[in-house]
Amino acid sequence: MTITYVVENGLYVNMTNKCTNRCDFCIRKNGDGAYGSDSLWLEREPSREEVWAAIQQADPTAYGELIFCGYGEPTCRLDDMLWVCGQVRRAYPAVKIRLNTNGHASLIYGEDVAARFAGCFDVLSISLNAPSAEEYDAICHSKYGLAAFDGMFSFASRVKEYVPQVIFSVVRQFLSPEALAECQRLCDEAGVPLKVREYIAD
Repeated sequence: MTITYVVENGLYVNMTNKCTNRCDFCIRKNGDGAYGSDSLWLEREPSREEVWAAIQQADPTAYGELIFCGYGEPTCRLDDMLWVCGQVRRAYPAVKIRLNTNGHASLIYGEDVAARFAGCFDVLSISLNAPSAEEYDAICHSKYGLAAFDGMFSFASRVKEYVPQVIFSVVRQFLSPEALAECQRLCDEAGVPLKVREYIAD
């Protein structure tokens, strides 16, 4: 069971295969493994204690960042993830912690959960993916339908009160120049920086 894996100078944490989206471009569609790992599919979800033990064994101080990002949406296990973050903060206070998320946490739990992120993460990166609710739904196929897009922006506007750095990210190859410009406009309007990244297939 692959709980932690390494990409460049980051130690990544893989806690769940559950996700609220079925994105057309998801790396899961390329196979069971990615980033040099034979398999990121979990035959079962590890306990919070197993995740914490795996992080300790990997020694997060040897990396530039600890990133919660696996083959699923980490906030599907919000309680366990925040518990693990607390352990990391106490044992390794200098370690930088990032969360890569689709921004659906409050939709998942049916309430505003932004305040629970306080003190847990240094950076929160939200995958924007598209410039409108319709286009987002067409490529991400969220279980929340068109509501997913506004829910993502609502979460971003709230969680930036509790996390030092919140950003939206998009993949350059999947957007036209016009769509990218619209994404930038939306992010400017929301007061959340936009990071344009390149697609990494494996």
